[in-house]
Amino acid sequence: MKLKIPAGVFAAYLFDCDGTIVDSMPLHYIAWKTALAEWSCPFPEELFYAWGGKRVDEIISTLNKMHNLAMPVEEVGIHKENLYFNLLPQLKAIPEVLEPIEAQYGRIPFAVVSGGRRESVVRSLTTVGLLDRFQTIVGAEDYVHSKPAPDAFLIAAQRLGVAPKECLVFEDTSLGIQAATAAGMASVLVPSARERALENMGSR
Repeated sequence: MKLKIPAGVFAAYLFDCDGTIVDSMPLHYIAWKTALAEWSCPFPEELFYAWGGKRVDEIISTLNKMHNLAMPVEEVGIHKENLYFNLLPQLKAIPEVLEPIEAQYGRIPFAVVSGGRRESVVRSLTTVGLLDRFQTIVGAEDYVHSKPAPDAFLIAAQRLGVAPKECLVFEDTSLGIQAATAAGMASVLVPSARERALENMGSR
């Protein structure tokens, strides 16, 4: 499956990390379920994917309100991230996104714009050997308003010295696509792991 790149010339590519560059969403969900089970906190898979792009602290705070819990946000967040790090040996890059990275690397600057914490992004990209491809990483520590707000993408464009309208965003979630649109940027929707598997089965 090839991604459908919009027509036009772009001066920078901005990539989400989880579910876009790396096929990490299933691993993150395992980590979430394990961490939250200790608090008897439900987190349906559909909700997990719907909240793709939200910061870890936002997810825990919202779940606290939804279920009348008092989970310590920082402590649970760190525990969840450590559980994810234990799963990193299983992590792989997404081939459909590797293609435009390899095609344009060295021609235009790249940034990662993630709802995840910087350490998580760095460790994920290091695991798949892609960390050196990106000029800057905008992580959860770098902004207040998360996707679908445009803030994170605008910060990335500013760091790269590129106008928002000249950036192309690669995202796997509706919140991320909304954020790119709000930032005045064109975008490419990366199919989910499930969609990619179905497409590959259909092409055989």
